[in-house]
Amino acid sequence: MRAHFTALRAVLALICALLSFSLMAPSWAGVPNKDAKPAYAEEQTMLQVEGDSSVREPGLDNAASGRVHVDRHYLGQYGSTEANVIVQRGGNTWRLLRNGPIALITGTILLVVPFLIFVFWRAFRPAALEPSPTGRRINRFTSWERHVHWATAYTFIALAVTGIIIMFGKKILLPWMGHTLFSWIAIISKYVHNVVGPLFILCSILMFFTFLRRNFFNRIDWQWVKKGGGLVTQEHVPAGFFNAGEKTWFWFGVVLLGLVMSITGLILDFVTFGQTRYVLQVANYLHIAGATLYMVGAMGHIYLGTLGSPGAYQAMREGSVDENWARTHHALWYEEVKSGAVPGSTNPRPGAAPPSAPRPGPAH
Repeated sequence: MRAHFTALRAVLALICALLSFSLMAPSWAGVPNKDAKPAYAEEQTMLQVEGDSSVREPGLDNAASGRVHVDRHYLGQYGSTEANVIVQRGGNTWRLLRNGPIALITGTILLVVPFLIFVFWRAFRPAALEPSPTGRRINRFTSWERHVHWATAYTFIALAVTGIIIMFGKKILLPWMGHTLFSWIAIISKYVHNVVGPLFILCSILMFFTFLRRNFFNRIDWQWVKKGGGLVTQEHVPAGFFNAGEKTWFWFGVVLLGLVMSITGLILDFVTFGQTRYVLQVANYLHIAGATLYMVGAMGHIYLGTLGSPGAYQAMREGSVDENWARTHHALWYEEVKSGAVPGSTNPRPGAAPPSAPRPGPAH
């Protein structure tokens, strides 16, 4: 129990840190962007005036800092709504970064990772029927757990597709779709993204509390890590209900990246709470980074739940697994179920022949 409380305290500390960032961001907004690239002639003139050593301005901690109508990222005099801001120099820097190196890096990652997964599968694909089924089924996931998982998955897919359209649509879709058709797709994608985002947050919260008790690390997980989960050697490393890889995805993906995307997404989704454009730009950087890493992790999760581990998908689709599969892939959990230490039952598949005794599994 002490380990459980320690992990919970760590999660709460992480949440507090991210919330602190969202609250502190306005104070950071007082830092002018000296590297901003001027987009307009007016901006160039203003930069020249501000670069004149004879022009003295109050410090950034002074409410008189900056000039009305020229956003220097200060949250004073017009900071609550920025309704009077005509030029925000950081906006062009954000455009150049988002549409330039950030888009290039993000797009490259999202193309390269699926290719690497395919190469890995071709080189180390597991046996298609491994192990041979016995006909006896062991309950693994409840109906509630499966509904929470698939609701989170569906909302994530909707966000991933619409997010990619928003990020890359002008470069990929617009040239061959034309402005009229693409405008409708972009508008629909924007509204779907904004509406589904809060639903994804709700599903992620339900996912966290639904699967939390089974995702605490223990000593046996280190053996799984040292052997790389047996992904290359095809060795079946003993594991509990979830192995170390699944637990890592839970804490790093569902929890950490989920928090990053949720907090930054809410900042971007609800822009009427006083956040300046500078805060929105920083939130956008973090949102893109978090979403990219989440999609990469989801690709690995999908691979290991389908082609990388035959039989795993049926567990989440049907709620039960074959007895031999449980003993081979999650030997410790299988022993707990058979001993009655955890709730579980074995049920013959309808129409199956009388099962024989399970064959000995491969050496570990």
